[in-house]
Amino acid sequence: MTRAFVFPGQGSQAVGMGRSAAAAYPAARAVFDEVDDALGEKLSALILEGPEDRLALTQNAQPALMATSMALMRALEAEGVRIADHAAFVAGHSLGEYSALCAAGSLTLADAARLLRARGLAMQAAVPVGAGAMAALLGADIDLARAIAADAAEGAVCEAANDNAPGQVVVSGDRAAVERAVALAAGRGVKRAVMLQVSAPFHCALMAPAAAAMRAELANARIAAPAPALVANVRPTAVRDPEVIRALLVEQVTGLVRWRESVEWMAAQGVTELVEIGAGKVLSGLARRIARDMGAVAVNEAADVARVAQALLAEQG
Repeated sequence: MTRAFVFPGQGSQAVGMGRSAAAAYPAARAVFDEVDDALGEKLSALILEGPEDRLALTQNAQPALMATSMALMRALEAEGVRIADHAAFVAGHSLGEYSALCAAGSLTLADAARLLRARGLAMQAAVPVGAGAMAALLGADIDLARAIAADAAEGAVCEAANDNAPGQVVVSGDRAAVERAVALAAGRGVKRAVMLQVSAPFHCALMAPAAAAMRAELANARIAAPAPALVANVRPTAVRDPEVIRALLVEQVTGLVRWRESVEWMAAQGVTELVEIGAGKVLSGLARRIARDMGAVAVNEAADVARVAQALLAEQG
């Protein structure tokens, strides 16, 4: 069986994520300690104890989700699972791309934490609170979503931001324009259009100031070639070159998250199962909608670590 290891994005966070892994595996607990040291604060306390509203803040949620994914990844490693032996590719949804790069040895844990803190702050600061919005168009494909967004823009920003799966596309932009897109959707054959509870309009042109900030942050970051290769959000194909990765991480801030295409591309390369490492099971659910024959397993808890590690190692022989 050919696998890819994938890492979730914002919205998957929950108070207590990673707790069982940290309790069962010293290597997982060490991840939270190292992230605390890198950020100069007890982010681990917020992850494990809350409150939920503070954890959900973009500047906290982004490094917190990466830390949780890496805690679970290190727990798998403690069980004898080496990512290069078991994954043909890595990929991550939006901020999850940093988790994927860290898991694949491209970014250090401390650098990933600091970059995601900077990314979260820059994304939140790019647009005044309440000025932007995002909405999910359920039942729309990417072409229909783009057409609706273009008609709704009326000189403002309204763009497709996340192509998550067939029938699930998210648009992002100026609040009034996104609200117009929601109103237009019903007459265009969209099953349901839902405004999302987000703090900023991610992955659209309004994030240009955040992209500029991340260009500066990433300019001095040490990026090694990932092993296995990264399937990038904005260029759904295998990427290994560190300078290309650096550029794509900047482009990703304003660019469309092409998750559907990423999974389809991996399926075309022979990937038959995704191993989702981190909080929640969003990507596992999307996988089955994107590729009918794609299997998926989620590693959320210590029990998942032991079970999945046993299966992977047994298959390796």
